[in-house]
Amino acid sequence: MTGALWAALAAVNALGFFSVWQDKRRARRGAWRTPEKRFFLLAALGGCPGVYLAMRLLRHKTRHRRFMWGLPALFAVQCVGTAAICRFLS
Repeated sequence: MTGALWAALAAVNALGFFSVWQDKRRARRGAWRTPEKRFFLLAALGGCPGVYLAMRLLRHKTRHRRFMWGLPALFAVQCVGTAAICRFLS
C-alpha cells in the first residue's frame, strides 16, 4: 500500500474514534447527538477499527447489537475483500 492510503486510513480511524468520543460527551450532557449513520459511514470508509476501539474503551453504544455485531462483520468483509483484491492483483 502506498503512504497516502495508509495516511487516509489513519485519518478516517482517528476521525471515527473522535466522533464516538464526542458523541459520548454529548450523551452525558444531554446535547445534540451524532447520527448513527455517521459511525457506519466512517466504518465503511475504512474506520472500523477506530470506531470499534472507541466504543469498547469508552463503553459507548455497546448495548446496540447493530454496532457490536455490525462493525466486526463489516470489518471482516473489508479484510476478505482487501485480501481478494491483493491476491487478484499479484
